[in-house]
This record gives sequence, C-alpha cells and structure tokens, in this order.
Amino acid sequence: MPIKVLIIDDSMVFREIISRGISNSPEIQVVAKAVDVYDARDKILQYEPDVITCDIEMPKMDGIEFIKRLMPQYPLPVIVVSSVSNRVFDAMEAGAVDFVTKPAPNVAQSVESFIFDLIDKIKAASKARIIHNAIKTEIQSTNFKYTKHDIIAIGASTGGTEAIYNVLKQLPPNMPGILIVQHIPPKFSTMFAERLNLQTHFEVAEAENGMVVLPNHVYLAPGDQHMEIKKRGAQYVLHVFKGDRVNGHCPSVDVLFNSVAKEVGSRVIGIILTGMGYDGARGLSRMHRAGAITYGQDEASCVVYGMPKAAYELGGVSKQIPLNLMGHHIVKSLR
Repeated sequence: MPIKVLIIDDSMVFREIISRGISNSPEIQVVAKAVDVYDARDKILQYEPDVITCDIEMPKMDGIEFIKRLMPQYPLPVIVVSSVSNRVFDAMEAGAVDFVTKPAPNVAQSVESFIFDLIDKIKAASKARIIHNAIKTEIQSTNFKYTKHDIIAIGASTGGTEAIYNVLKQLPPNMPGILIVQHIPPKFSTMFAERLNLQTHFEVAEAENGMVVLPNHVYLAPGDQHMEIKKRGAQYVLHVFKGDRVNGHCPSVDVLFNSVAKEVGSRVIGIILTGMGYDGARGLSRMHRAGAITYGQDEASCVVYGMPKAAYELGGVSKQIPLNLMGHHIVKSLR
C-alpha cells in the first residue's frame, strides 16, 4: 500500500510543486491538498493520511499551533516545510518528526533536491512513532569526578534534535567533551547549536576545524561537513571537512564514530539515538570492539528505531536505554 500524504500549504505554487514531485515516487500517494489548517482538519477525517506535510507560516493558524492541537487527537507524523528559520525547532518540540527547507521555486536544481529529500523523509515518517507526552528527565548528581573517559560521542537522525536536547538536559555540568553528529541541513546546524547553547548549561558550538575538545563543551558537526577527532599529545582536536556522503549523509555518524574508535579507544562513551537507516551502526560496533561503552536508544522511546536497531543487530550496543534514562546511565558509566 502506498503512503497516503496530505499536503498543507497556503501557496498554490508550493502545493503543486510538492504534489507533482512526490507523486513521482510509486510508494507515495497524495490523497489531498489543503490551503490552511481548517481545510486540513476536514481532510484528515475524510482521507486518513499516513503522513502530513505542513508549512509553518500560514494564515488563520500557523503550523506550530496546528501541530500542538493535532497531536492529542490525531497523532500523525508531520513533516514541516519551512524557510530557513529557528521556528522549525519549535515545530519539532511541538511534535513534528522532521523538517525540510523550502526551495527557490524558480531554481530547478533546488526544487529537485528538495523533492528528493522530502520523499526520503516521508518514507521515514511513515514508520515513525509519535511520542505523545513530554519526556520527563532529571539532572543527575554532580558529586563525582570522571577519570576513565575523555569523550562522549553521539549520533542521531530523524527525531534527533529533541532526543539530543533531552539527553543534554539530563547531564550535570562536569562532563567530558561531547561530540554530536545530527543529520541536519546547513544553516540549521548553526541555529541548533545556538539553541542548545541557550537551553542547556553546556557551552555548545558548531564545530570548526582545529578546535580543541574541552570538558563541559558540546561540538555539533556542521550540516554539510564531516567531523572527525584527532589525538594530539594529551589533547583531542577536531578535523572538520567537506567530503562525499557516507551512508547517504554528510555529516555522517560513521565518520565520527570510526575516528573516535581509532583515536580514543576505550576512553569514550558512544551513543546512537533515533534515526532512519544504518549510519553509525558500523562505527559504534568498531567503538565497542575497541572497549568503549556503547548505548543505543530503545525502540519504545525512538521516533524511528532504525539506526539504534542496526547498531544493536551488529552487536555494537552494550545496552539499550530509554531516552529518559540515558543521562543516568552515562553518569553511572563515568563514575
């Protein structure tokens, strides 16, 4: 059965761009198009879509408020279609599973890339688990000093922005350096780093080549560059570079995890969070074989149980952990 999609956008141009583009995939069927959220409400009941694409900026009610009202009654996977804006993270917090950047409608290459990306995200969203309630977290005790681990390395994809935020807010402020690869477009990675810097007690920055990894700092891979780590004497230095996609992604979780396995060995905690596909599975397995502690997010708390499942099946996960307990296990391991 094809994936039934409802498109919500007040722009007729974008409704047609999305509809014609994604209809080229035999796995997707556009069952309806809506001009605003009130029109969409009736069509949700009539057509029972599997996935919704939704603009943020719309008359009458914006997409974020719509998602907040939709989720308690109709917990459907929503992909936000947005211009470059920090508001996509508000939409993710409200319950959207993913987002794509609106293309320039008169630039063919931009539209083609947008449709390719959206089709992939619709396929992932059709398998997504909608998390109904906010995850309750508790900051762990700071009454200890870590001695065995130099680095915490985290990889995530679909649903990862909220999962990463939930993990960071569980952790006390005296952590080793934290390296993160989240599959995210350029510009949005900068915004995400700035958001985490404001919302957590860590110093969070988008990674730059040559940065020295410091305790209590978080480094997020840029949205169009890979991130590796290199050992230089007693320090760890970031190598950030443009390169081909690995496992379909740049940045790639495997690129980071492979370098961590090689350069840090057993003195690292590796974590793979929610996401579609298998990026990071081989790298986490390599870390596990090097003696690292490796955790995978459990199926029940994942938006998409793809990457953690692949890593677990390869034998790369020491233990599967619910998201709300991930901080507890990280702190326990550091002790």
